Formats: sequence, structure tokens, C-alpha cells
Amino acid sequence: MTSIKSIRNLRRRDVRVLDRTTPFQGFFQLDLMHLRHRQFDGTWSPRIEREVFVRANAAGLLPYDPVLDRLLLVEQFRAGVFTEGSERPWTLEVVAGIIKPGETPEDVAQRETIEEAGASATQIVHVCNFYVSPGGCSEYVMLYCGRVDLKGVKSGAPAGLADEHEDIRVHVLSYAQAVKLMKRGLIDNAITIIALQWLALNRAELRRRWAAPKGRTKCSGT
Repeated sequence: MTSIKSIRNLRRRDVRVLDRTTPFQGFFQLDLMHLRHRQFDGTWSPRIEREVFVRANAAGLLPYDPVLDRLLLVEQFRAGVFTEGSERPWTLEVVAGIIKPGETPEDVAQRETIEEAGASATQIVHVCNFYVSPGGCSEYVMLYCGRVDLKGVKSGAPAGLADEHEDIRVHVLSYAQAVKLMKRGLIDNAITIIALQWLALNRAELRRRWAAPKGRTKCSGT
């Protein structure tokens, strides 16, 4: 059996960048590197070339109402999904945004919940951090789940910032509906799948911890 101490024991110092250029710089960035890295047998690799799609880190949040047992997802057009060839280039996602200089991940998660969902998270809990596509993309995502009151949020309502060309539709779903959509493949982006699978593991504890305030009745739609 593998020893835990032997897992991911190589460090940044075990990489030697020989040269690095930026062939493209726009909203996103493409870097071209030639490098060598230490191999598992202790020797150094030959000179290798790697292209990396560079983009800012991001924070995402799954808005969840523990009283109604409902959650909120946003639907919007995604150029990457269109380019891949999907017949459904509009995706269902958690709210998310790029972390700007001076912002914390929690700041971004709260801001995007207001901008994209028209709701406010009164409590948030950290889910996990992950690389989106570590083989060729630098993006690192910090994911949260937030307690929201969805009682007055209208499903199907438009949202988003016009000056950022956001055309967003809000969907309030029961937990059961969201799981059904995921199983049918209609939720097919990693950040939302990770969030929903985390909720499946932690839903009972969240509902216990975020106990219902007086005057609201617990229920779960399907």
C-alpha cells in the first residue's frame, strides 16, 4: 500500500523553467514554457514544451435554502460549450466569478450571489478548492455553499449585469429536482456537479446546523 508521505512530495523547486513567453494576451492569456522537472526516479526530465491557458482564480457558491430544501442555479450561454459542439450551449451552474485583486474568495461568492441570483447568503461554508483542468489551465476555484432565503425568489427571473453582457435566468429547484437533472446529464459542468455531490453528503448536517427560524415551515418540493 502507498505511504501517505510519498504522495505529492515533489515541490515547486523541482521544476526548472528554461524560458517562458506569452504568445497571446487578451481577456485570457496563453503562456508557452520550456522546462525540465524532476522525475520520480530522482533524475531530471529532458527539455519539454508546455502551453498553459492562464486565467484568474475564481470563487463559486451554491445558494441553498435549508428550510425549503431548495437551491438556486443560474442558466446562461457558454461559448466554451458551444465551441465543443454541444447542442445545449446554455448551462445550469452555481453562481461564480473571478477573484479580483484585493478581494477574498468569500467576497466574490457573496457578490456573485447578489448579482447573478438576486439573493444574499447569510451564512457560508467552505466546500473545497480545486483545479479546473490541471493539465493545461492555471485556474483554481474556491467553492462554497451559502444559506439563502428562497421564499421570495422567482424562478425564471432574469438576472446578471448588462454592462458585462450577462443574460442569466434564475432557476429555483428542489434538491430532488437538481439531483434528477444531474443524473440525466442536464447539469454537466464540474463546479456544479461537485457542489451538488457535496450537498448530497452534507445536506442533513446543513439542515440541522442551519435550523429553521420561527414562522417558516420545512418542506421539500419535487
